[in-house]
Amino acid sequence: MHNMKQEIIDTIKELCLDVLVNEPMSKHTTFRIGGAADVFANPTMDELIKLIAFCKSNEVPYMIMGNGSNMLVSDKGIEGLVISIGKNMSDISIDGRYIVAQAGALLSATANRACDASLTGFEFAAGIPGTVGGAVVMNAGAYGGQIADCIVECEVLTAEGTIVKWTKDMLDLDYRHSVFMDCDDVILSAVFELTHDEASSVRNLMEELRAKRIDKQPLNYPSAGSTFKRPQGYFAGKLIEDAGLKGYCVGGAQVSEKHCGFVVNKGDATCEDVLELIKYVDQVVYEKNNVHLEPEIRIVGRF
Repeated sequence: MHNMKQEIIDTIKELCLDVLVNEPMSKHTTFRIGGAADVFANPTMDELIKLIAFCKSNEVPYMIMGNGSNMLVSDKGIEGLVISIGKNMSDISIDGRYIVAQAGALLSATANRACDASLTGFEFAAGIPGTVGGAVVMNAGAYGGQIADCIVECEVLTAEGTIVKWTKDMLDLDYRHSVFMDCDDVILSAVFELTHDEASSVRNLMEELRAKRIDKQPLNYPSAGSTFKRPQGYFAGKLIEDAGLKGYCVGGAQVSEKHCGFVVNKGDATCEDVLELIKYVDQVVYEKNNVHLEPEIRIVGRF
């Protein structure tokens, strides 16, 4: 049970309309795993700015999340306030070749809007189950495309509470990395530059990539996408399969039989099951190949 003072909870509720107390994080992650957040808020942009300022001045621990598609939450839940940048910050607009999306916009919705506007360059993101903000934070990519290829700038709420625009060269984008992994600044929106093309060919490419994804990935079970980063010169899935770990289980967590790079929740997996499985997979792969597998998923909460 949470130990947050009632007056703090009351203030959070005054600052944001959409607030849940003692909210199970299993409802908010694609892994469907995780204990309760003390308080869970779904703010608009104005509410977000107020919430963060309040948390900082009152030393209330807080955490920002997007769609929860790359997260493993502790069975003991998350202390303090979880701020979900999602449905209340999901506007998307088109300006010529540019698409401007708030951080809570889903990548799939953003890709669809680009397609409707006959813009190409964002198709790779159509099947990634995250938000624009989360995708920028980890420079998400798939099928040869990545956020770094098309982002121009983003609007950022700095740790000091000011809103600034950062150009692409300030974002330190690298494989599954950005400057946001090492700082407290929060992405509010992003601008992507795309190119004009026939809407039908954009749609076809999106369908083709979607079909590939359905064919290759274990979408029938909850997961957090690729569990491990790609080690230099290797593919995590192949290393795991070659190590004989396809289908290996710890509790309800399993190395997917369809794609060994994914750990899936077979129904009742706990965070501990997943962590134990990740550790074991890394150990076996290291013994066989002298290569360590680093988790790509974000592991958060009380431990």
